[in-house]
Amino acid sequence: MTISTDKQWFNQYPKEIPHTIQYADTTLHGILKKTVSAYPNHDALHFNGKELTYAELYRSVTKFANALKDLGLQKGDTVSIMLPNCPQGVIAYYGILMAGGIVVQTNPLYVERELEHQLADSGAKYILCLDLLYKRVLNVKKNTNLQHIIVTAIKDYLPFPKNLIYPFIQKKNTGITPDVTYDQNTHRFTSFLKNGKEEELNIDIDPKEDIALLQYTGGTTGPAKGVMLTHSNLISNTTQCAHWMYQMKGEEERTLAALPFFHVYGMTVSMNLSIMNGSKMFIVAKFNPLEILQIIDKHKITIFPGAPTMYIGLINHPDIQKYDLSSIKTCISGSAALPVEVQSKFEELTGGKLVEGYGLTEASPVTHCNLIWGHRQQGSIGLPWPDTEAVIFTEPGEVAKPGEVGELAIRGPQVMKGYWNRPEDTAATFYEEWLLTGDMGYMDEQGYFYIVDRKKDMIIAGGFNIYPREIEEVLYEHESVLEAVVIGIPDPYRGETVKAFVVKKEGASLTEKDLNEYCRKNLAAYKVPRLYEFRDELPKTMVGKILKRVLIEEEEKKQRENKKTS
Repeated sequence: MTISTDKQWFNQYPKEIPHTIQYADTTLHGILKKTVSAYPNHDALHFNGKELTYAELYRSVTKFANALKDLGLQKGDTVSIMLPNCPQGVIAYYGILMAGGIVVQTNPLYVERELEHQLADSGAKYILCLDLLYKRVLNVKKNTNLQHIIVTAIKDYLPFPKNLIYPFIQKKNTGITPDVTYDQNTHRFTSFLKNGKEEELNIDIDPKEDIALLQYTGGTTGPAKGVMLTHSNLISNTTQCAHWMYQMKGEEERTLAALPFFHVYGMTVSMNLSIMNGSKMFIVAKFNPLEILQIIDKHKITIFPGAPTMYIGLINHPDIQKYDLSSIKTCISGSAALPVEVQSKFEELTGGKLVEGYGLTEASPVTHCNLIWGHRQQGSIGLPWPDTEAVIFTEPGEVAKPGEVGELAIRGPQVMKGYWNRPEDTAATFYEEWLLTGDMGYMDEQGYFYIVDRKKDMIIAGGFNIYPREIEEVLYEHESVLEAVVIGIPDPYRGETVKAFVVKKEGASLTEKDLNEYCRKNLAAYKVPRLYEFRDELPKTMVGKILKRVLIEEEEKKQRENKKTS
């Protein structure tokens, strides 16, 4: 069955954004090589006051690639990177690809259970990890295919104060002692890189078919699955992003890379986009609002991709008025819904543009965004990117009318090959060529798309369909609310009932009664939360996405315990 879209969104495009793009038929490390040829002496990376030019970066990439080959890496082998943002991570990423390997980005906060699952599932034979994490890796090695461990300290490549990186890793949970003995299959990053030959490798790679990245889903709704993204998938999405940000001047821009590179959003819009454009990338290992304010002020950052929690942290910092943020030109917010109040306040403080985008790991990740310069639709995720088609299905294959809610589906050059070793999950995620996102939304008559909620997050209470995002938007508009999230919990009478978890702004006086009265003024009665819980913080992923699954599991545990005692 052929499904066509009328692509109403093209009518909203400014003349500067093309409807379709000619993509480079090359690899990701080929993109780096092209930039090095154009700007060899431009600074590529800035990290704690030290810098690497593009020529210096490429030299390290080739040495890392050769060192991996000397260890026996074959084309298609998987290699894990378990690091916070740092130059070693960038070097390893492009070095692995040049050697013909597949990158497996691993969250450095993973506990042994999570780490073992990812390493075993991906079949990774090599891993580059922080020295603080060596013992953790060693403890799971016997249950994986790991053959070689490369360890690095942040100071191995560029000096970095210990007190800034150690809080990133919860040392008390690592089981690490200062004097760990390395075995013969463990290599220090500095000597490993030093011993690599400085010659370019030319492995035969098909950009459209060969996997560049095995990116594991965030696990917010269940066990993480490996998403297979090709060189072309990632290059397509990065190129689309460059065209969407058409006013930016490439090599003149300064990108703040605070989003983790181990998340595909940070990898695409911070790292890969900066490398493609020849921009200067300011790498941040751990998000700290005060440090971010200082970096923007001192280094005149122009591009700051982030997540809503990052912008919330900045606009609520008590010292924000002490810093000049006027260099900011554009910010694309992803990973979670951007509250309108946060967007307005951030733009007022910086004079730059902050727009909401949308994506998912399976699409490299971006598929939609509001126009940065031009009309934007409040509450909307914006328009599909060039070469990206989007449709709303009421049922698979049944296209919704404008305004009608259904499941958002995507097709385009950035869409994944499938899930690693999971053909059944892959088949269930596609309808013909359409990627089923699991997000419920609608398209208006102008071609703007709106997300009302995750398909699995929708609450059905008393026969009513309730979308938590709508309630969350209302809660965020309250002057005393810093963060809010809404879930459905089992209810014997209504099926489910609405519960809100709220973090108050510092010094705010806010009660359950206050919130209830406020919500009743702004929501239909059936949408008003029946339960409220105040917390000091909410559980989040490293990119600031609130983990609703954790809250739901906590509620389920409470209910089980209550049944036992009743």
